Amino acid sequence: MEFHFTLDTEKNVEQAIQSLETNLKDEGFGVLWTFNLQEKLQEKGFQLDEEFKVLEVCNPKEAERVIKENILAGYFLPCKVVVYKENGATKIGMPNPTALISMVDNPQLKEMAQDIEKRLIQVIKKSV
Repeated sequence: MEFHFTLDTEKNVEQAIQSLETNLKDEGFGVLWTFNLQEKLQEKGFQLDEEFKVLEVCNPKEAERVIKENILAGYFLPCKVVVYKENGATKIGMPNPTALISMVDNPQLKEMAQDIEKRLIQVIKKSV
């Protein structure tokens, strides 16, 4: 089982985020907030040479279903989608929900994670 799904894009970080926001909305997900890791590290006196932004994304209907099935699954919420530069190339990726939920022994949660993962992968593919 692969821990993550990551694709390269020709877009810059901001263009990739704009595309993600549009495509996430089409799938019923919203961006709760965007965390600029590079900027935060600089505030603390540390240096990250390339952009790195973490989008916390949520579909309220799916979040409710997951929490009602097993409250501990809330430790994995909201979902993260990351947009960053690596060696000058822009990448969009996420930890796979199925990899995370595999730590909880619950077949129903695994089905939910598979559905959410499939939808988020489609969003990322559309956004590159």
